[in-house]
Amino acid sequence: MGDGLAVHAFGDRPISTPVDSERRAAEWQLVQDAQGGDLAAFERLYRDNERRVFALCMRLSSDPALAEELTQEVFIRAWRKLGSFRGHSAFSSWLYPLTVNVALTERRSRRRRLARVVPTDDVMTLEPKAPAPTPETGFDLEKAMTRLPPGARRVFVLHDVEGRTHEEIASLLGLAPGTSKAQLHRARRLLREALAS
Repeated sequence: MGDGLAVHAFGDRPISTPVDSERRAAEWQLVQDAQGGDLAAFERLYRDNERRVFALCMRLSSDPALAEELTQEVFIRAWRKLGSFRGHSAFSSWLYPLTVNVALTERRSRRRRLARVVPTDDVMTLEPKAPAPTPETGFDLEKAMTRLPPGARRVFVLHDVEGRTHEEIASLLGLAPGTSKAQLHRARRLLREALAS
């Protein structure tokens, strides 16, 4: 990236401003301090990024308590891997794939744990279900997203909410780009149906 061009993760597009350049420089200093063992610097990085990480975890898990746990796990892993961050992007950009991986790893682990205890056919019935919207409450996109199948929800969040390309999604989730496109199509169709009902 050239001088003055900051990359913002979680769906934002690059914006070039002097304020962003100053923010990136200050953030890089915090990262270097944290890499040197300064816990106060890492705490500041945590405070600056915690809400965005939580929001993404919430969208991927649809469970506030689990999203809080996942957020904590993201920052535990970030602390452990901080030495690998080289400052070629914003710290939030570096956190993005880490957050997605933590959320996906947790989902796979939960499914394996459930499969050991519950017959495979019954696993889907244990997934948390949001109550159906009533005419009084109107259409709530966040609630409708919780009713999407997990694969479709992940792709919808990453593409339509976070602004990722199908190639990026394929890389993050270990899918073919065509599968990502199909999951997005499915998610949009299901959300349209929810809106129409």
